[in-house]
Amino acid sequence: MLSYMAKAKLNLSLDMNPRFFGTDGIRGQANVWPMTPELIMKTAMAAALQFTRGEHRHSVVIGKDTRQSGYMVESALTAGFVAMGMDVTLLGPLPTPAVAMLTRSLRADLGVMISASHNPYMDNGIKFFGPDGFKLSDGEEHAIEERIQGCMPLAHSTLLGKAYRLDDAAGRYIEFAKATFPRGMRLDGLKIVVDCAHGAAYKVAPKILWELGAEIIPIGVSPNGTNINEECGATALKLLQETVLNHKADLGIALDGDADRLMMVDEEGTILDGDQLLALIASSWSDNGGLQGKGVVATQMSNLGLERYLNKQGLRLIRTDVGDRYVFEAMRTHHCNVGGEQSGHIILRDYTTTGDGIIAALQCLSVLVKGQSKASQIGHVFEPVPQILTSIRPSSFACLMDSSVIQSIQQAENQLKEKGGRLLIRRSGTEPLVRVMAQGDDELLLNKLVRQIVTIIEGVDNQ
Repeated sequence: MLSYMAKAKLNLSLDMNPRFFGTDGIRGQANVWPMTPELIMKTAMAAALQFTRGEHRHSVVIGKDTRQSGYMVESALTAGFVAMGMDVTLLGPLPTPAVAMLTRSLRADLGVMISASHNPYMDNGIKFFGPDGFKLSDGEEHAIEERIQGCMPLAHSTLLGKAYRLDDAAGRYIEFAKATFPRGMRLDGLKIVVDCAHGAAYKVAPKILWELGAEIIPIGVSPNGTNINEECGATALKLLQETVLNHKADLGIALDGDADRLMMVDEEGTILDGDQLLALIASSWSDNGGLQGKGVVATQMSNLGLERYLNKQGLRLIRTDVGDRYVFEAMRTHHCNVGGEQSGHIILRDYTTTGDGIIAALQCLSVLVKGQSKASQIGHVFEPVPQILTSIRPSSFACLMDSSVIQSIQQAENQLKEKGGRLLIRRSGTEPLVRVMAQGDDELLLNKLVRQIVTIIEGVDNQ
């Protein structure tokens, strides 16, 4: 594993290159570089060249969430693909995992999801899937970036692509998701609050749960183009907690803007984060003989409590860099079928090629129904250790290379290692932020060390 200094040098070197792709595709403020119509169209043209292989008629599927800027991005992408001779199938608002699934199902050469996930409505982004439904590798992203800056010959006017709308796209995903729930099992008698964050799953998520027999109380299902993730969804759980308690529901389910992440609350309003849900699914699959790879893949952000719990069960925790793409790559390498992130991206390789909040929720619900238990009884699988996370928005990431910053991080790392703790300093791949995270058994020490590092970084940045 790279040392902190090596990682910092690597990240800074990337700043010198015209990079468009971050941790999860291309993302930024709509109508501001790189999310401008011109660059979006060029990106589509470059991706079309990258994935035009063979003599067959090439095609791409495009889905989106509910942001107002989605119309602009969808049109720019369509123009770019059609200009290169690719046929375009427009899916409309659908979860990110539905786009990955339909890319495979429709035998498309490429899939694109228009979304900025949990970000506010002013932002937007594009995520690419290859013909196998997997997110693109670093090498494929670099190749697309190089093509954007080069000459891209257009298709002959007689070979232009066509654009279609797939009217039953939502229905296809609904049936796919329901098929992952155990055959013969139903959700009868359960009252479930589902928060769709006014996002991509606002139609499909309540319908899936209702068709399986649950009584549904939907919230966050009235998108207007500007309210996606606004005080609702997987990153703002207060509304879900209040609704569960007010309606005396059995549990609550929260999705983010593109429904690739999941958070839950039990009947008492207590939050069940991605780490707890990973532990719940892994334990259930292990007991049933379905867990592969003798462990779970998670990121550097996952709680030490999860790692300790899995170790006691004779299972391992394999850590990766932050990003569900890296989680899935490690899952393939280590032959694991359960992986995810504390933030709620949960990948169940038996069913999906990317995080799917709805399918992960169904797996958790199957454990609840099978055990005839309350969510509070099964959802708190392990005791998390204290974890402190702070975000800083520096004017320049160059401050991370200052000697005083590096020294303070190394000193903090040494102190935490002595007590079995962990420290992680990382740049966000989706926002211009530096994340400072510390976890361990001594909460006072964690707070002290995080404050020290943040203070030094801010001091250097303000010089």
